[in-house]
Amino acid sequence: MPAQPPGDSADPEGAGSEGAEPPVRYERRGPVAYVTMDRPRYRNAQNSAMTYALDTAFYRAADDPEVRAVVLAGAGEHFSAGHDIGTPERDAHLPFERRAGLWWDHTGRSGAESRFARESEVYLGMCRRWRELPKPVIASVQGACVAGGLMLAWICDLIVASEDAFFADPVVRMGIPGVEYFAHPWAMPPRIAKEFLYTGDRMPARRAYEVGMVNRVVPRAELAAETDRLARRIAEMPTFGLALTKRAVNQAEDLQGLHSGMDSVFGLHHLAHAHNAETAADSLGGMNIAAMKEATR
Repeated sequence: MPAQPPGDSADPEGAGSEGAEPPVRYERRGPVAYVTMDRPRYRNAQNSAMTYALDTAFYRAADDPEVRAVVLAGAGEHFSAGHDIGTPERDAHLPFERRAGLWWDHTGRSGAESRFARESEVYLGMCRRWRELPKPVIASVQGACVAGGLMLAWICDLIVASEDAFFADPVVRMGIPGVEYFAHPWAMPPRIAKEFLYTGDRMPARRAYEVGMVNRVVPRAELAAETDRLARRIAEMPTFGLALTKRAVNQAEDLQGLHSGMDSVFGLHHLAHAHNAETAADSLGGMNIAAMKEATR
């Protein structure tokens, strides 16, 4: 992404072990908070440390009365390549303070019980919380927005994409019916969602705009500036009015089945994990980082 202008405040969120780079940066520029995923070496793959750092950053933006809009971005060449399934900092085995639900800690459990508890918290639970942040959130997407990256873009109210951005959910190759935050039939028409899932192919930014998943498509060099302009335009509106409007539209989506639909598909998702664990090399059907990267070429 192009260099960002100086801000009013900036500091990292969720630093890991001593000396490790924090996975999320937080910066306020006037009325806009920028939340930036910062694992560019791994295409901003989301480990648990990043997930909880995002949660902390979103809470911070919600609590700050000076913040009237939020931008979610990814450092480097890509927005996010999805969930971390194999980097050196993958931390799926570690405990974290649970914030999104009352399921018990996944560590010390085994099999489907462990997977269900963890993913209820860090995937479905976190995304549902962030969708309800009572301030407008804009995703600024460049490069890859794949699998778990889609989940982060879809919890945002608006999406601005660069011309080189692409969207994909290749997890059907694992035998799994889409990512945990199953917003596909609401983010795009159902037949388009089926093609998107059945093939696992990349959807270019322009096509995503045509089907209504993306609000604006701009040249890569203009992405940051266009996102900032939109965020500042929205920030001129009354804060409470924006919060109520967001609640109104989210409630309409839920009345159309979004919330209950996700619950039902989450069960299917974990049935697929359990089936893979019994019949394949692991709960991911033997698919690793290299295989998933190849699937979205």
